[in-house]
Amino acid sequence: MGLEIFAILGFCMAAYSIMANDAIQTIGTFISSNSKRPWWLLWAYSGSIVIAVMLYGFYTGGGDIAYGRLNRIPFPEGGIQWWHVVPPLVLILLTRYSIPVSTTFLVLTLFAISGGAATEGLLGKLLVKSGLGYVVAFFSAGLVYLLVSKSFENYIEREKNKPLNPLWYVAQWASTAFLWSQWLIQDLANIFVYMPRSTEVINGQTHVSFSAPVLFGTTAVMVGLLGYIFWRGGGEIQKIVRRKVHTTDVRAGTVIDFIFGIILFLFKEVSDIPMSTTWVFLGLLAGRELAIAVMTDLRDRKQALTDVGSDMGRAFFGLVVSIGIAIALPWIATGNMPTF
Repeated sequence: MGLEIFAILGFCMAAYSIMANDAIQTIGTFISSNSKRPWWLLWAYSGSIVIAVMLYGFYTGGGDIAYGRLNRIPFPEGGIQWWHVVPPLVLILLTRYSIPVSTTFLVLTLFAISGGAATEGLLGKLLVKSGLGYVVAFFSAGLVYLLVSKSFENYIEREKNKPLNPLWYVAQWASTAFLWSQWLIQDLANIFVYMPRSTEVINGQTHVSFSAPVLFGTTAVMVGLLGYIFWRGGGEIQKIVRRKVHTTDVRAGTVIDFIFGIILFLFKEVSDIPMSTTWVFLGLLAGRELAIAVMTDLRDRKQALTDVGSDMGRAFFGLVVSIGIAIALPWIATGNMPTF
């Protein structure tokens, strides 16, 4: 019974902390650019996408709500222990200080190392894929904004107090749906790693599945927590989004979301190895801000470099904390040093 309590507690804390950290990086521009709309309307829209993604994964993936991201990470043989609950607690604390921590590293790394997946090189693959995600996002956003920022961002600056064409709202809500769904596909594993699952080998490939009660119960919890986050206006991580140029503008938010969503979609197609969406997010914003600083007068170049360096420094701090926790907790709990 105690282990079941830890599993439920771990799931709830992970769902809240991951949504308050990673989800705000994804729907932060949506919240900022629609700040004049009722919070419950934004929640209803985003919550419906959560429900759709969960149901689609469950019924088309043979019960796999995590979209294959947990195929390489075994459920702990002894069940969820007290030390598995520590990472989401740490994430909640770091989020209060606006530190954009990678929940993939903070949560999944612990399960990978304690479950022996690290011996198969999963940790290294996760690091490589996430680092590549940052680089791809940085150069993709940088190239796009080097080409368009002089005209597009200056246009937004000139027109920011004028009424918008309604088509921009349609485009922005569509881009949010696309990005939000891609983020969920990537990061649901960080939450459902706490839930019991069945594992079988089909055609030489490991496949995990969850039960229907898990599907409906966890969906209700996630949608409820999402509503609380919308009611609060996004929380501390939202400050990172607001610091960037024009992120409260619908037009700028639309472009950011489409680029972010496309990158996540491409990496999803490459492999089922989890990756840090936080690093992709920071890479995208870094490339965008530096390009805007180079091509326009809307951003001071020195300030842009300082801002990008600060974001990356805090993300690296989060990485060090994540790996440190993943190594130390199993060692403290079992007395055995994890092997790599």
